[in-house]
Amino acid sequence: MAQRTVTIASSVGLHARPAALFVQQASATGLDVEIARPGEDPVDATSILGVMALGAKHGEEVVLTAEGDGADEALDGLVQLLSQDLDAKE
Repeated sequence: MAQRTVTIASSVGLHARPAALFVQQASATGLDVEIARPGEDPVDATSILGVMALGAKHGEEVVLTAEGDGADEALDGLVQLLSQDLDAKE
């Protein structure tokens, strides 16, 4: 099982748009991906309600895990995504 820890860069944390973008990318991997705050139970990273219920705020760390072929690459992409301010206006 692959695992990564990343700090949430989005100014609003994993809420609304950032959560939706994260869930969309996690779903696109086709893998079993989970996300958790350190020390808490993980939730399905493809569930918008689960991800938003985490309440992960800007500057907090989350732990991502994935299992299956390509898990390391999938997590690297998700880490890159969460390392950006996904709520910034383009």
